[in-house]
Amino acid sequence: MPNDNFILTTKDFTILEAMCDHPLGRYDLLVSLIQRKIGRAVVVFREDLPGGIASINSRVRYRVNGGESDTRVLSTGQVTAPIGMFLPITTLRGLALLGLVEGQDILLTNAGGVDERVLLEKVEYQPEASRRERQALGQGTVPARRQPLLRVVSGDTSQTRCSVPGAPDDYDDPGPSAA
Repeated sequence: MPNDNFILTTKDFTILEAMCDHPLGRYDLLVSLIQRKIGRAVVVFREDLPGGIASINSRVRYRVNGGESDTRVLSTGQVTAPIGMFLPITTLRGLALLGLVEGQDILLTNAGGVDERVLLEKVEYQPEASRRERQALGQGTVPARRQPLLRVVSGDTSQTRCSVPGAPDDYDDPGPSAA
């Protein structure tokens, strides 16, 4: 595959289109990279996404300009989680990694005007591949039907009913803690 092609799921592609169509000042710095990604994208259904490709919610290991490796989860930027765990696609580096294949790199110019080469070293977790693995093991996304935990028995009068003593004023509501 040429180094300037990207593989995106239909969902990831749609998110990029929405970001490009409605930047509202938030994505102005990203628009040219988004357009490049959209223009060079090979779009596939999530079931057909090969392993080793960075998609949204993938955990990726990457390097910038040959520096230290860093591991993050690509996100849409709409999560509230520990800082340093996610790399939103609303940032240049997050967007740069989206759609790359392991070993592929991309050159971009950051907000300071400095060129950065971002290399995708490894996709450590890809939700699409994980889903396929679960389905192959027969553990699809819907849990297997189990026996109910409670069974309602009605009309059984053979047992003696026990009375619950009420409060001195005959008000027997124990309050919300009993719920």
